[in-house]
Amino acid sequence: MSDLLSFERVIFGFGRDTPVVVGGTAPDGETRDDAPGLTLGVPAGSVTAILGPNGAGKTTLLHIALGWLRPRSGRVLYEGLPLDSFTRRDLGREIALVPQSERTPFALSVLDYVILGRAPYLAPLAMPNPRDEEIARAAIDEVGLESVANRPLTTLSGGERQRVLLARALAQQPRLLLMDEPTAHLDLAHKARLIHVLRRRVASGLTVLLTTHEPDVASAVATYLVLMRGGHVFRSGAAEQVFNEADLSRTYGIPVRIGDVDGRRLAVWM
Repeated sequence: MSDLLSFERVIFGFGRDTPVVVGGTAPDGETRDDAPGLTLGVPAGSVTAILGPNGAGKTTLLHIALGWLRPRSGRVLYEGLPLDSFTRRDLGREIALVPQSERTPFALSVLDYVILGRAPYLAPLAMPNPRDEEIARAAIDEVGLESVANRPLTTLSGGERQRVLLARALAQQPRLLLMDEPTAHLDLAHKARLIHVLRRRVASGLTVLLTTHEPDVASAVATYLVLMRGGHVFRSGAAEQVFNEADLSRTYGIPVRIGDVDGRRLAVWM
């Protein structure tokens, strides 16, 4: 399986501060001093989950993948081409982001906000057409918010707003979906719905790169896992190999045990 997105020896830091993305990985997944920078591939058609504690560099890595942040050294490739060779409009048709949260200065309705996901397909100053509205409504239905489509965003709960962010990204019709802690504000039922949405979309060709603090979310949906700590990727690979007690304990700095419930592997901190 080829990589849709890849990081090659990437190092990133804010100003003159100590770099926050620094670590390289060897083929066996272990950090090596002679492999500076972060090297990582995101296979096409996969759900790749980045696990790690606060400050690990997970969100920064997503912003580098989106082109919002430029690495000090190394490069990011999309379909084998440098990310900076694409226009913002081109990237908008290829890559979408679901952030942890987003401030909206205007009291837009859910539908109007989700239609913003169609912006990369519109000419400058052009208005959305009926097809754009149809795509936006379908995305709203997919995340279970059809009953609030005409309500202002300001009246929604945190979990509902999180699902609106997902709907806007789906309306963008990307090939690569970046998600930053997408289950942080969701209850159990809506976490399950999110996982079903991702599985269905991936089966139709979507590639997903997500960050999460929750090992059980990663276990439920990811085909590949990346473990980060302190700006280093020290383990990556197929989910069934990387989701183990030793590596998760090393990631979070506490003892982690793994159990099996009806065929699902669940992590419990001790």
